[in-house]
Amino acid sequence: MDGIDGCVPPSAFEITTGQANRVWSVEGPTPYILKHYGDPSRAANEAAALRLLARHRAPAPQLLAASSGSSTPPWTAQAALHAKPVPIDRFLADLAEPLAAIHRIPGTHFGRLAGTRQHHSWTDYLHDRLRMYAAAAPALRAVARRLHQEVDASVDTIEPVLLHHDLQPGHLLREPTGCQLLIDWELAIFGDHRSDLARLVVRLDLDDPTPVLGLVSRPDATAEGRLHLYWRIHLLADVALSTDRVVREQAARRLLR
Repeated sequence: MDGIDGCVPPSAFEITTGQANRVWSVEGPTPYILKHYGDPSRAANEAAALRLLARHRAPAPQLLAASSGSSTPPWTAQAALHAKPVPIDRFLADLAEPLAAIHRIPGTHFGRLAGTRQHHSWTDYLHDRLRMYAAAAPALRAVARRLHQEVDASVDTIEPVLLHHDLQPGHLLREPTGCQLLIDWELAIFGDHRSDLARLVVRLDLDDPTPVLGLVSRPDATAEGRLHLYWRIHLLADVALSTDRVVREQAARRLLR
């Protein structure tokens, strides 16, 4: 969009809440949210996800502009929202409808939409992630090995659908019209929709996945087992990759109990 070049205008107000990115609210004829990323692949992935969501008229922010591959730092500009986070006591109930709409969006591969390797099967994607986590946390290689075995033991008939993959309170907003939408799409992937729910269990700091089982779409006999498997994989990810010591310790306690 004309006039948006990724630079931070003097009047911009910083609203950063995460660790990896910086975010500003920019006023003007077209108010927008400017996001600078520490990782170019995450910037590319969020831009690709927002374009896909727009094509499907899904509940997400509008992408106004994004950096080219040579921009430093990489950035996106998204339409400003007049919306507030859904209260925690309404979070799961209000999440059901927008999440179902997102999980209806099909993909052609597994893994990130852009900026990283794509996989031919969900099993290949999970094995790749587990190898990464084991390399980052050598003390948990035995745990990763058992999870590899469980992945191999499960039947891989998964059709890829879009996942937000960073569901948590604060990412679900309600507009004044009552519509809900999801923000922060940099970790979006194509995969098994139940992995989205397992990631949510971790972000809600729950001791087991039971409270989110009601959000499982197209439930079958494998739903609960898959949810528990993905939950443990996401716990291992937190132990291996989180920069927050408390998060690492809580994840390790649940994973090793």
